[in-house]
Amino acid sequence: MAERTAVLERKPPVGPGHPPPGPVALPLGLLKTARPRQWVKNVLVIAAPAAAGELFSRHALTQVALVFGLFTAAAAAVYLINDARDADADRAHPTKCRRPVAAGQVPVAVAYAVGGLLAVLAPAAAAVLCTPLTAVLLGAYVVMQLAYCVSLKHVLVVDLAVVTTGFLMRAMIGGVALGIPLSRWFLITTGFGALFMVSAKRYSEAVQMERAAAAAAAAGRTRRIGATRALLTEYTTGYLRFVWQLAAGVAVLAYCLWAMESGGIEGAGLLPWRQLSMVAFILAILRYAVFADRGTAGEPEDVVLRDRALALIGLVWLAMYGFAVADW
Repeated sequence: MAERTAVLERKPPVGPGHPPPGPVALPLGLLKTARPRQWVKNVLVIAAPAAAGELFSRHALTQVALVFGLFTAAAAAVYLINDARDADADRAHPTKCRRPVAAGQVPVAVAYAVGGLLAVLAPAAAAVLCTPLTAVLLGAYVVMQLAYCVSLKHVLVVDLAVVTTGFLMRAMIGGVALGIPLSRWFLITTGFGALFMVSAKRYSEAVQMERAAAAAAAAGRTRRIGATRALLTEYTTGYLRFVWQLAAGVAVLAYCLWAMESGGIEGAGLLPWRQLSMVAFILAILRYAVFADRGTAGEPEDVVLRDRALALIGLVWLAMYGFAVADW
């Protein structure tokens, strides 16, 4: 018992009002608050250049890499400010209490300062290094996401629209930076594809919450059922199911219309790759819908990266689309 007490006494305290446990704790805490796992979403910046077949020049690769970095910085700014604003509430949450700001590893004032600095520097750097329209789009993303953190996440349906628009902006900004015209089919497919994933995520969270409530009731326990998102209890699972099914249908329809509008077999390369890619695209949507229907699509990046069948379908689709762009 004495040894255990001595170990606990040697362990540096972490929490509000306590100093960080080491010289690297603050940088690591800031990095963790920036959500490195979420950076994979910013790969969407290559969508428009890839769709236009203009991705592989030196200038395009440089601009896309730059835009990826700037969008990552802008998203990190939003995460930092959001965690600073929600620090008190996060400390009472069973899992969010481990976030660096809530745990005291990153002081609230530092999170606000670094987040505010990144929120200003990212659009400013885009104005200097890219195009004015790129800076406007990035600035609009920051403003919209901060408004979401402050109030819009409490407004039914608007919260879904804001998160979906954030994904759409990621997909648009690569084309905007390179001056590539964005087709209506690209915007419709990307927008409703994003809405499909966002609403499927919300649906999965609602299903998990209902299952937890049912398990608590079956065990005869009185339990206060809360949600990780303020509006989650306001949505019904039936409504969220309707939204993700509607979004999936529109995304598939828009992609098929775009593929068929490209001219059929005439003028194609060895095979009509663009039309054939419809099969892979539809299979990918159907495969992801399996996880949505089960209520296990709460973490989209985990579904995409861990499901081998979905990854294989995605690679086949990329290959077909690449052949179509290259006119093979």
